[in-house]
Amino acid sequence: MQAKHGFDGRHALITGGGTGIGAATATALHSGGAKLSLLGRRIEPLERTASATGGAAIACDVTDLAKVEEAFGEARAANGPVSMLIVNAGVGDSAPFARTGRDSWDRIIATNLTSAFDCVQAALPDLLAGKDSRIVFVASIAGLKGAAYAAPYAASKHGLIGLMRSLAVEFATSGMTVNAVCPAFVDTPMVDDSVARIARVSRRSDEEARASLAAMNRHGQLIDPAGVASMIAWLCRPEARDVNGAALTIDGGTTA
Repeated sequence: MQAKHGFDGRHALITGGGTGIGAATATALHSGGAKLSLLGRRIEPLERTASATGGAAIACDVTDLAKVEEAFGEARAANGPVSMLIVNAGVGDSAPFARTGRDSWDRIIATNLTSAFDCVQAALPDLLAGKDSRIVFVASIAGLKGAAYAAPYAASKHGLIGLMRSLAVEFATSGMTVNAVCPAFVDTPMVDDSVARIARVSRRSDEEARASLAAMNRHGQLIDPAGVASMIAWLCRPEARDVNGAALTIDGGTTA
């Protein structure tokens, strides 16, 4: 019998799967019967999420192509061909453009954009050979508009949405769809890092810094990772096969 959400026995590979949106997505897909491979740089959070979801925890620096290829091989050995690829690994930083170094640019583009290219290429033979295959990129509303003091991050997310739309067009007649979710500020460890950075630079408290980020979302709240995960899970459902090339915002009305 097919699982509630149509994921029964299908293999979902999630990059950045140990915390935040990745971990919440693992929980959502696991509840529908998916088999999970969770990739990330730090093995401890991956193992915690894998323990709760029955997934395979695979340490992988997604900016290293050789490590990506090795990790995808390990994932296939554990769970079979990849049916759903959730590209979630990402980093961010904030600084005035004039003080943004090339090293910061290279690190953010490599993690947020180039790794997506590499992961899709690593999974593509499986995805094209399967039925109702899915790619979901975790982008950002920063990929839809400008973002002061975050030029490399915004550029990486604009590029990610461009990659998504190009793949959606190229493979429109295949059994694969390619979409992106674009959340505003989400209550994740990445935002925790931003809070610490803002508090350090501005000499505000962590609570004040967190409130300042929440205030940038139009409804005044940080986005719940579980809400983003539920949108990703919906895009992976068989009923969503006609949704292709979409950049779905989850932002409390921020881009309205």
